[in-house]
Amino acid sequence: MEIGIDSFASAMYGSNNLGSEDAMEQLLERIVAADEAGHDFFGIGEHHKKEFLDSVPAMILAAAAARTKKIRLTSAVTVLSTSDPVSVYQQFATLDIISKGRAEMVAGRGSATEAFPLFGYNLNDYDALFKEKLKLLIQIRDEEFVTWSGKFRPALKNQPVYPRPLQEKLPVWVGAGGTPQSFVRAGMLGLPLMVAIIGGETERFRPLVDLYRKSGEEAGFKPEELKVGLHSPGYVGETDQSAIADYYPGYKESWTKIGRERGWPPVTKSQFDDMISPKGVLVVGGPDTVAEKLLCHSEALGGVDRFAFQMDMAGLTHQQLMRTIELIGTKVIPQIRQNNRQKETTDFP
Repeated sequence: MEIGIDSFASAMYGSNNLGSEDAMEQLLERIVAADEAGHDFFGIGEHHKKEFLDSVPAMILAAAAARTKKIRLTSAVTVLSTSDPVSVYQQFATLDIISKGRAEMVAGRGSATEAFPLFGYNLNDYDALFKEKLKLLIQIRDEEFVTWSGKFRPALKNQPVYPRPLQEKLPVWVGAGGTPQSFVRAGMLGLPLMVAIIGGETERFRPLVDLYRKSGEEAGFKPEELKVGLHSPGYVGETDQSAIADYYPGYKESWTKIGRERGWPPVTKSQFDDMISPKGVLVVGGPDTVAEKLLCHSEALGGVDRFAFQMDMAGLTHQQLMRTIELIGTKVIPQIRQNNRQKETTDFP
C-alpha cells in the first residue's frame, strides 16, 4: 500500500487565517517534508473558493517538483468536467518533464460545483461532461495525433498534442464518490480508482469496489491493473488521545460549516467517536492505531493499493501538519511495508 497526503492548499487554520504567500510557502515546505520522510505521493485538489489556493493544481505541483526528488506528484482531483482535456494533458505532461517522470493525475467530476458557473457549464450536464472529456483525455494520452469529435468541445482532426511526458503513459486515476456508474466507468476503461470516503463506515463501499473490479475484468483487464486508492480524512498524533485532542475541535468547526452549505446536520462528539472507531472512516490516532486501521480498511475493501490522508479540513497548524508528516513517514509507513513483506512471504513461501 502506497501512503501519501492530499491537500486543498488551505489558507485557513481555525481563526488564524494566513496570507496567501505564507500559506503557499508552508504548503511547499510540507511537500518537501513528505518527500524527505518517504511518503509515496502528494496530491493537490482543485477548488475555486476564497479559502483555498488550489485553483491550478499543476502549478503548485510544478513548484513542488523543483524542490523534491522522489515523491510522486498528483492532482486530487482535477475537475475534468469543466476543463479542456487538451490543456489538462499539456499541463501534466509538462509537470512530468519538470519532475523527471513523477507526475500523475486523478480526474473527477468535482463534488464542489463552483467551477461549473465559473467556466460556463451547466450542472445538468454533470455526468455527460465528465464521460466525454475522460474518454478524450485517455485518447490524448494514448495517441500523439488525435482525431475526435464530441458535444462539448470543438472537434480535433489529426491534431498532435505536445509536449509528451517522460512516462510512456501518464498515470490517470478516476476519482469516485458514491455513484455506481463512476465505478463501472473506471473499470471498463481499466483505469485505477481513487475512492473518496468522508463519512460513515468504509466497508459500505465494498459492493461498489467489487463492481469496479468486476467491470474491469469483464472488459478484459487483469486484476493487477485494477488498482484501488482510498482518500479519507486523517491525522496522526503522538498518541490516540493527543491526536483526538488536536483534531476534533477544528474538524467539528469545519465540517459543521460545510454541513450548513450542503444540508448536513452539525457534527457531534458521539458522531465523531463513531467515525474514529475501528470501522469508521476517520483515520485519526497514534501511529500504531492508524497503521492498524489502514490495514483493516484495506481488508474491508478487498485490498487497497494507495491511501491518501486529507488533513486540511481540521484547522491544524503548519507545525502539527509537519509533525504528522514525520510520524507517517517514520512510524506508519514502516509498519505498512513490514506487513506487506510478511504477507508476500506467506503468499509465496
